[in-house]
Amino acid sequence: MRKQVIVGNWKMFKTNSSAIKFVENVDSKIQSRDDLVVGIAAPSVMLSDLTKKAKNLKIAAQNCYFEKEGAFTGEVSIPMLQEIGVEYVIIGHSERRDIFGENDDLLNNKVKALLAANMSPILCCGESLSIYESGKTMDHVKKQISSDLSGVSADDVKKVVIAYEPIWAIGTGKVATPEIAQEVCKGIREHLASLYSQEVADEVSIQYGGSVKPENIKDILAQSDIDGTLVGGASLVEDSFLGLIK
Repeated sequence: MRKQVIVGNWKMFKTNSSAIKFVENVDSKIQSRDDLVVGIAAPSVMLSDLTKKAKNLKIAAQNCYFEKEGAFTGEVSIPMLQEIGVEYVIIGHSERRDIFGENDDLLNNKVKALLAANMSPILCCGESLSIYESGKTMDHVKKQISSDLSGVSADDVKKVVIAYEPIWAIGTGKVATPEIAQEVCKGIREHLASLYSQEVADEVSIQYGGSVKPENIKDILAQSDIDGTLVGGASLVEDSFLGLIK
């Protein structure tokens, strides 16, 4: 049975003190279940303190580098994250791809390094408005997934969470309808089946992200191929985040 994975991506918001207060207030209100993962992806400077505070919330990283150590100023290694108890890491977010120039070869190295460390990548994929309007969404997303998962075994890919985030729906107030989101997430699962097998594809959790709010999350999660959400702005406010979980 696939896990439902709901993760708030705080991006570059909050300070350490406000983040600690959020986790202290929210963590006890999250019900721990084997079939549900609820997490917060926080800036790296906050991760150590938040993993100490969280009991039911999973504290995820927003990025990592694939080398274990070295002269990589400003980067965060996987062993650094492991030591403080981080299990999930977002990689390939559109902002990392578009603003910081991360390409599929780099992301493939990150996926492999995280899996080798027995950690779970939350691998983002998605298309721009121009690609969506040209009808090439699936071609674009399939290419991202094929490249980012190149050389990843069937057993390992089951540990990957794939997050479909249409770039045109991130922070814009626009949202793909549940039907549009389902169509793409179904296409992703079908592509995974072609790369591996249907049995493997059926075990991979696929999230939708892009202007997810308490008001629309129920309809999104009702779709058969959507197993969770990657949430931006709605995860920054305690009541809003708890509303997503309820």
